[in-house]
Amino acid sequence: MSTDTQAIKDWLKKHQISEVECLVPDMTGNARGKFIPADHFLSRGDPRLPESVLIQSVTGEYADDHWDFVEPTDADMMLVPDASTMRLVPWAREPTAQIIHDCHTMDGKPHPLSTRSVLRNVLDLYAAEGLTPVVAPEVEFYLVARNIDPDNELEPPEGRSGRKETSRQSYSIDAVSEFEDFVEDMYDFAELQELQVDALIHENGAAQMEINFDHGDAMSLADQVFTFKRTVRETAHKHGIYATFMAKPMQSEAGSAMHIHQSLVRSDSGENIFVDSKGEHTPELMAYIAGLQRYTPELISLYAPNVNSYRRLAPEIAAPINLNWGYDNRTTAFRVPHSDAAATRVENRFPGADVNPYLAFAATLASGYLGMKQKLKPSEPHLGTANMEVVEVARTLEEAVRHLQDSPEVKDVFGELFLRAYTSVKLDEFEEFNRVISSWEREHLLLQV
Repeated sequence: MSTDTQAIKDWLKKHQISEVECLVPDMTGNARGKFIPADHFLSRGDPRLPESVLIQSVTGEYADDHWDFVEPTDADMMLVPDASTMRLVPWAREPTAQIIHDCHTMDGKPHPLSTRSVLRNVLDLYAAEGLTPVVAPEVEFYLVARNIDPDNELEPPEGRSGRKETSRQSYSIDAVSEFEDFVEDMYDFAELQELQVDALIHENGAAQMEINFDHGDAMSLADQVFTFKRTVRETAHKHGIYATFMAKPMQSEAGSAMHIHQSLVRSDSGENIFVDSKGEHTPELMAYIAGLQRYTPELISLYAPNVNSYRRLAPEIAAPINLNWGYDNRTTAFRVPHSDAAATRVENRFPGADVNPYLAFAATLASGYLGMKQKLKPSEPHLGTANMEVVEVARTLEEAVRHLQDSPEVKDVFGELFLRAYTSVKLDEFEEFNRVISSWEREHLLLQV
């Protein structure tokens, strides 16, 4: 019995677990998998799933060419549990465990369409250089009133005062207190699952919150964000409301982001390579920023993965629209915050809250890696208001994915099969969305064109 298997067995026994959720993050970042009774979980070997679950669209459909990416027989893949992801399911009625699994082909290799595999490949590139990425995500979301009919616009929920928010409440303590019961339960659930959440603030939108995570290992933080999204949605259901991580859920409100702070340390010493012994910024930091500038146009669909994502990436609404960087400049795409030397880092402000965290982390870390390997040079730091300037990134999902395979070096990092499959899934989603006629079109075009 392997060390991981024994650790899982001991943990299940310690917590008297009756059922195990075997979880797999799919391409969209949704949880796929199966429920298995705890007494069967280890006695029957690694569970299996059809490999096609990895390439379902956000609607649960498959692209017409999906057989080009998986076996036409719809073959199984093996699920290998990661003991480091074992957590209780605090909202379950019976003692239930959730364990995130790696996906392997039947010959035991990491599955190339698994988003965890994609991130691990990027981390392995850093490990070969003796480096360890450190990330700290900031995740925004909205609380909204229950909405049964998708034709109805979303609205803020009533707080404990019985009123709905109607004005901007950035950083308001009282506005957060309106949802005190939700917040307390969310923190309790997070603590039970050992999620390293830090500060909670009220963001600019009505009933919009932001949670900051402690900095740490990229894979662990991706797992935690994946788990956190489920946790927030379940907590909201408990209180009779919804929580949404849509990038732009309401026309009149700000979008929701998942900003990613990132730095690199030497694996043996923990030394931050973005500063030298005198506390000055290093060429590695500049090359890393240049990599973000160079590869974001090609990888933007991993930061904005849904048709709705591009409603957030629009001029003058506090989201990046071009590739500028700056020192402590929140209007730029890439921000170097003021900090002490050891905490020197870059903040990537492109990712929306709707991202698959594994792919967003992989994209930003891969961009920085390629920038350093090629010794790229960034533009001059931007001193003005960057989001009033020219748009430099795709404005639709279709445009974004058509650039995904432009660079051979991006294909080498992510794998051509994965990039082709991701493109196929996202183009299928775009075409499905494009078939829907909107109320704007009926209002302005019906009798006037």
